[in-house]
Amino acid sequence: MKEKQNSHSSKRRDFLKKTSIASLGISIVPRHVLGGVGFTAPSDKLVVAGIGVGGKGESDIKSFADSGLAEIAFLCDVDDRRAANSRARFPKAKYYKDYREMLEKEGDKIDAVSVSTPDHNHAVQAMAAMEMGKHVYVQKPLTHDIYEARQLTEAADKYKVVTQMGNQGASNNGTRLMSEWFDAGLIGEIEEVYCWTDRPVWPQGIPWPQTSEAVPSELDWDLWLGTAPYKEYVGGLVPFNWRGWWDYGTGALGDMGCHLVEVPVRVLNLKYPKDVQCSVGSVYVDEFKRGYFPESCPPSSHVTMTFPKTDKTKGDIKLHWMDGGIQPTRPEELGPNEVFGDGGNGVLFVGTKGKMMCGTYSENPQLLPTSKTERTKVAEKYERVPGGAGGHYKQWVEAALAGYGKKEVSSPFSVAGPLTETLLIANLAIRGFDIRKELENGNVEYPGRYIEMLWDAKNMRVTNFEEANQFVKRNYREGWTL
Repeated sequence: MKEKQNSHSSKRRDFLKKTSIASLGISIVPRHVLGGVGFTAPSDKLVVAGIGVGGKGESDIKSFADSGLAEIAFLCDVDDRRAANSRARFPKAKYYKDYREMLEKEGDKIDAVSVSTPDHNHAVQAMAAMEMGKHVYVQKPLTHDIYEARQLTEAADKYKVVTQMGNQGASNNGTRLMSEWFDAGLIGEIEEVYCWTDRPVWPQGIPWPQTSEAVPSELDWDLWLGTAPYKEYVGGLVPFNWRGWWDYGTGALGDMGCHLVEVPVRVLNLKYPKDVQCSVGSVYVDEFKRGYFPESCPPSSHVTMTFPKTDKTKGDIKLHWMDGGIQPTRPEELGPNEVFGDGGNGVLFVGTKGKMMCGTYSENPQLLPTSKTERTKVAEKYERVPGGAGGHYKQWVEAALAGYGKKEVSSPFSVAGPLTETLLIANLAIRGFDIRKELENGNVEYPGRYIEMLWDAKNMRVTNFEEANQFVKRNYREGWTL
């Protein structure tokens, strides 16, 4: 879509402008000048490069292509096995294993980059693209660390690029309808919100494997590790189960929180929480002997966050997060045979005048009792996204083609960044649960358990438990920087 910036093309443009002025009295003005910073002619296709093109990355780039407005021109994946389907679907796309090499060699031909890799590499890959002026689409959660989320949020504005996080439910009608119900006063003032999931659906609360294995020939293990500490390759980690290990993933909160917590954040205009507390599920390895596996996320957790008053709430809001199959008590207004949320996942708002709920992606929004839903009509206040969750991809492509600031998207980093930070603040409490201190008498204590952590959002730090702040910003492996 963009011309290659070389001396030959520059001289040619200069020549055309000069001859036009001399002979016709007019000048040829570059299209980016006509449209402003980031403008792309709407008749062209968005040239997209995919970093991580297997699994979710495969479906992401297919969705961009299906919009009819994007050309998938470059593919990058550290695992040839995972990339096989995308390479077959887009045979003309040039393939790389190292995203840094791809951006260096092809940067002048790329308009936008899709990042769908393990959480621990999101930030460095997205930042590298943004620094080159590329629009970016990044799978949820936006980042692995709180510091990274803040940096990407600020970078999107600094580099004037169109951004979108891959929490497709942000484009669904459900969130907008529930906002309209709340704004109309149908459930009164909110007292508490509950979000829950049946994740993890991968192993957690387990020890790191004791034996390593040979690295598959198709996988570049060093590139896969990226920012994470070096470890020998173990089976069962790639391509999916990395989610349960803190070095790479963010647990159930990172996987599903962006789909579920997004709903109350949008409906109530919540910002950063001011405190967080948690309890976690235990794994016992013997009688009265609790397992200690600090490298692994726990099998289940219940986190409670307090959000300060907003322009949509009367006071502070308590938001409960539950995972590992834990759910809140069924509301009395729900019939005994009616499904709570969508079964495994859901969101429940408890108001002074009523309640409302939905499932994953804000689907199937319901007023309680559910008989109220069909007979309640409110004015449409919030513009819908054509195609809902499926339209999340085309929305970003169209916005990128229009240029920075020209068209709204549902989950720009200005929204996705703070949302991701909120989830990672909850993870601070979970990770703090396993901080262990050796005592002089040979015993150990766990000072992060059963306390409430106070959060200073401006400075990104816990103010009453310093040890937890080690998880705000990781130390990357040598050779990797943000």
